[in-house]
Amino acid sequence: MKPYASPWIDDDLLMLRDAISRYVESEMLPLDRKWRKQHQVDKEAWRKIGAAGFLCLDIPAEYGGGGGDFRHEALLYEELNRRGISGFGQGVHSIAAHYVLNHGSEEQKQRWLPRMARGELIGAIGMTEPGAGSDLKGIRTRAVRDGDHYVVNGSKIFITNGSIAELLMLVVRTDPDDRSRGLSILMVETPGLEGYRVGSVLDKMGFHAQDTAELFFEDVRVPADCLLRQEGKGMHMLMGDLPYERVLIALGGVAAMEGAVEETVKYVNERQIFGKPVSSFQNTKFKLAEAETHTRVARVFIDRCIEQLVAGTLDTETAAMAKWWITDLQQKVIDECQQLFGGYGYMNDYLVCRMFADARVQRIYGGTNEVMKELISRAL
Repeated sequence: MKPYASPWIDDDLLMLRDAISRYVESEMLPLDRKWRKQHQVDKEAWRKIGAAGFLCLDIPAEYGGGGGDFRHEALLYEELNRRGISGFGQGVHSIAAHYVLNHGSEEQKQRWLPRMARGELIGAIGMTEPGAGSDLKGIRTRAVRDGDHYVVNGSKIFITNGSIAELLMLVVRTDPDDRSRGLSILMVETPGLEGYRVGSVLDKMGFHAQDTAELFFEDVRVPADCLLRQEGKGMHMLMGDLPYERVLIALGGVAAMEGAVEETVKYVNERQIFGKPVSSFQNTKFKLAEAETHTRVARVFIDRCIEQLVAGTLDTETAAMAKWWITDLQQKVIDECQQLFGGYGYMNDYLVCRMFADARVQRIYGGTNEVMKELISRAL
C-alpha cells in the first residue's frame, strides 16, 4: 500500500522529522522504562532536549524558540506518541509558552520564553481543581492583590509536570462574585516559592512516567508583574487558546493509533498459532483493515485541523470535534490491536498494552468528550 503523506509536510519538515526521530530513539526511548518506574521524567532530559533545539519549535526565534509554526511542534509530539513516550509533558509545556507568547508583555516574553525553549523552565498548567474540571467557571483558588503582589490560596489537582514544574500557568479567581469575568492568569515561578507545596505523585491507570500531582498554595506571594494581560481576562484567554490544546490531544491520538497499528502488523506476522502466522487468519486481516482505515480517516481529519490552525482559521467547534472523535476512536483502535496480541497484549512490556492504558485519559483531559459535544451542539 502506498504510504500516506500529510499535505502540510514539506522537505524541510521531513528533514526536521528525521532529526527528531533519531533524537527520540537514541536519547529518550532508552530512558522510558526508567521514567515509568520512578513516575517522573528527569529534569536533565528537559535541559538536554532544550539544548538540542527541539523545545518550543513554534515560538519565534526572537524569544529563543525554533521560529516555526504548529507543524514544527507537531513533529516532536507525533514522534513521542507513536512510541508511547507519554511521560514527557511537552504538550503542556508548549501550551504554557503560547499563553505567554499570545498574552504576555514584551518584558514577560523575554523573561520566560528563552528559558522555556532551553528547557531551563519546565512549564505546567494549573487549571483543574478538586471541585472544578471541565467547568472552569468553578475555579476557587483565590488571588488577592496586596500591594505589588498577589496572595494566592487554594489547590490544583491532576497537574501534568506537577512535581517538576518551574513555571506554572496558574488560573486563579480574582473576583469571587463574577463566575465568568472573575478569572485571571498568573505565571508563577515555583523554585523556592514560600507557601507552595507539591503533593505526592498521583497513582494513575496509565501515563506512569508522568508526574501528575496535586499542588497547594498557602499565602503564596506572587509578584503582580506575573499577571498576564489584566485581571478578569482569564476566561477570554482560555477560550481563545484551548483549540491549540485540543488539536494537540487529537494529534497525539492519531500518532498513537499509527504506532499501535505498526506494532500489531509486526507482531501478527511473527506470532504463530495452529502452525500459521496470526496474520494469515481472516479475522486478523479484517481487524487490521478496519484499524488502518480508521487511523487513516483520523489522520486526514487532523491534518486538515493542523492546516487550519496554522492559517488561523480553526474554529472552536472543529477543534472540539477532533478532540472527542479521535480520542474515542483511539481507544477503540488500540483495543482491537491489543486483542490481536492475545495474552501478551496485557503485559506492560508490550507497547500496545501501555498505549491502551494511556489512551483512556485522552477522553477526559482538555475538557471531557461530553463537554466537547456540548460545545459543538451550541453552534448548530
